[in-house]
Amino acid sequence: MYRSAGVAMAWNVFRFCTALRGLGSIMILLVLAIVGVTYYAVVLCNYGPALLTGGGTTLAALAVLLLFHFLLAMLLWSYFSVVLTDPGSVPPNWNLDFDAERGETAPLTSSEFSSQMNSQQSVALGNTANPRARYCRKCNQLKPPRCHHCSVCGRCVLKMDHHCVWVVNCVGALNYKYFLLFLFYTFLETTLVTLSLLPHFIAFFSDIEIPGSPAALATTFLTFVLNLAFSLSVFGFMIMHISLVSANTTTIEAYEKKTTPHWIYDLGRKRNFAQVFGNDRKYWFIPAYSEEDLRRIPALQGLDYPVSETRF
Repeated sequence: MYRSAGVAMAWNVFRFCTALRGLGSIMILLVLAIVGVTYYAVVLCNYGPALLTGGGTTLAALAVLLLFHFLLAMLLWSYFSVVLTDPGSVPPNWNLDFDAERGETAPLTSSEFSSQMNSQQSVALGNTANPRARYCRKCNQLKPPRCHHCSVCGRCVLKMDHHCVWVVNCVGALNYKYFLLFLFYTFLETTLVTLSLLPHFIAFFSDIEIPGSPAALATTFLTFVLNLAFSLSVFGFMIMHISLVSANTTTIEAYEKKTTPHWIYDLGRKRNFAQVFGNDRKYWFIPAYSEEDLRRIPALQGLDYPVSETRF
């Protein structure tokens, strides 16, 4: 009886993961559709025509349109950086001896690989002599620190945070910063749209005659509601990830470490921030890293992470 229930649960989970894989480009098209509707309502229906009225209204409309286009460009840049960037995969024959200076791992010989595989399997069975050593039974390979298996992608992902259906990709070591920037610019853009369309939304419930076609008015109303909803939800999501970055942890690790008194990767807020965004301030707000940061901060490569000296 219990075994049948377990099989049914595993089968349902498999179907769920398969469905997420099938979403694919549909979610990207949905995001672009929301952006298109928003662009139509803000630029073509409201603030574009306001440029022709003259006076202070023209200046206000120009300011809104300039900020709107800037934030939209940064949003799309960050979004497609998350979509197109591999979150990080385990290199073939990966071993625990990470070469921090070269930023890569040296391949194992067959005997060394077999030795570490046996060691990792013993850890999986309960030997915790080396807490860093982990083994993925699904991928049949060693797992670097902070690496987790994604059932949707069907592979191990370096410093996996979660699988995001909106970006049709895992969020991991190599694209986590891009994901955070996507949240940041989405919040700013949706807040701007909400505030700029608020007078038009209020006008719907007044006796004032509103110019425009019924389609334009309906699109404006829908755009305001959508952007208000996204602004509030993304704000909460962004606050959660700010707390994760400040503690140098991920969504998965935050759940796993509930019973852990000391988090060994917590280096202090400043160093924790650098583990995600780097040290070069010029790159903090764009989805890219400086070559210096990539060379000097191994954590940005997703394979090796410094630990706190006060962890014991």
